Amino acid sequence: MPSDVIAIDGPSASGKSTVARRVAARLGRLYVDSGALYRGITWRTLEEGRDPAIPAETLAVLRDLPIEFVVESGAVRFRIGGYEPVAEIRSERINERVSEVAAVPEVRIQATAWLRQMAAKGPLVMEGRDIGTVVFPDARFKFYLDASPEERARRRQGELAGTDVVRVMASLQTRDRRDSGRPTAPLRVASDAHTVDTTGLSIDDVVDRIVAAIGGRQAKE
Repeated sequence: MPSDVIAIDGPSASGKSTVARRVAARLGRLYVDSGALYRGITWRTLEEGRDPAIPAETLAVLRDLPIEFVVESGAVRFRIGGYEPVAEIRSERINERVSEVAAVPEVRIQATAWLRQMAAKGPLVMEGRDIGTVVFPDARFKFYLDASPEERARRRQGELAGTDVVRVMASLQTRDRRDSGRPTAPLRVASDAHTVDTTGLSIDDVVDRIVAAIGGRQAKE
């Protein structure tokens, strides 16, 4: 039986986080931001004065990571050592280092195990880069969001005050290469995913398309 998960994948700044959160609210499901896990591990690694570029340093942090998962405000959230890093994991400092952590095979294995366990908490809308291909390859519904490089850079610049759009685009392109080129769980479109180009679309437009696609398929089943 397919997992009761709506998988929404895509590259950075494709709109998947906001869209997934709203789809979850619209359908009465729990929202899961899988990328926050990798950001949290990156944050903890840096906080402990370790170098994310050295896998052994990250793994030393991961082995003793005091993490817990809770359902709160319609989402599955996590705390590390009793503290939930929110603004901290969205900083440029984390943006520049998270792909190094996410590329470590052992990190992905552990994160995938945690994400799969969340299905026991209820129906999910989970967003990330490998949800429909690796974490829940049997997910009932899969979507892949994308947008033009210029649109994605504009969106990310809006999130980071004082940044230059050229620098932001270069950072996104570097992240794309790392995510698509890593040997373990690379970013790619699942063969059975519904692709949505979000360029020029509002968040509500994208949410409406996804909800309509889900409803249309359910009507046929």
